Amino acid sequence: MDIHNTTEDRVLSLIHEIFDSIEKEAKPDRPCTCFQCRLDTACYVLNRLPPKYVVSSRGVARTESETIEKQQEDADIVSLIYEGHHKIAKSLRPHFAHNPADRESPLSIKGPVYNLPTIIGRVFNGLNFEPVNNIDVELLEDGNLAPMIDPNWQNPYRLIPNTAGTFTFWPKPKSAEKAGMEKTFSFSISIRAENFEPLQHFFTIHVTSEEQVQTSFSMQRTFKIPDLYLFPPGNDSEDN
Repeated sequence: MDIHNTTEDRVLSLIHEIFDSIEKEAKPDRPCTCFQCRLDTACYVLNRLPPKYVVSSRGVARTESETIEKQQEDADIVSLIYEGHHKIAKSLRPHFAHNPADRESPLSIKGPVYNLPTIIGRVFNGLNFEPVNNIDVELLEDGNLAPMIDPNWQNPYRLIPNTAGTFTFWPKPKSAEKAGMEKTFSFSISIRAENFEPLQHFFTIHVTSEEQVQTSFSMQRTFKIPDLYLFPPGNDSEDN
């Protein structure tokens, strides 16, 4: 069943209208209007609005016909857009160029492609079974850091206390000759942390190529790695 959130459509449409208008003003101190800042503003707004789901063309038509209610909702959305844009402009993401000319995702690969799933795992201290923090986890492919789908996904991934030892990666899609082809990709998780023995965990992911790049995160496209355990030097541990 294809469920659609019409609030998302309206928010994105208004964001593009407002940001395009800001760009036309050409003020030297105008806030950034790049692709990433548009997405960050959209997330800010959508996290503060109730979704409206439809499952048919009739639902879309009925939503569009509610004119008076829609006008008030648009006013509320516009207010949130300016509020979110103002806050985001004060703390720009450091891994992006923030070029206003960038209107689309920086992902340049076109289909057909092998869409690799997001990779999720956890790291614990093997002596007390507590989550490990303040260390870097690397996703390697052919001995090198695997490129990510966009700069929002970091490699190495820094473990911090509020993620409870959980790390995530989303590898960049790979080009394919055509859709429907099957291929197995080899990766490894590498961890080198002070006061712990180095750890390397090898795994493979089997993927069937598709017609186009999938840029929307989905829990249905997730590869989970078994829990990993770090041990201080000299402690016996299982091979990973």
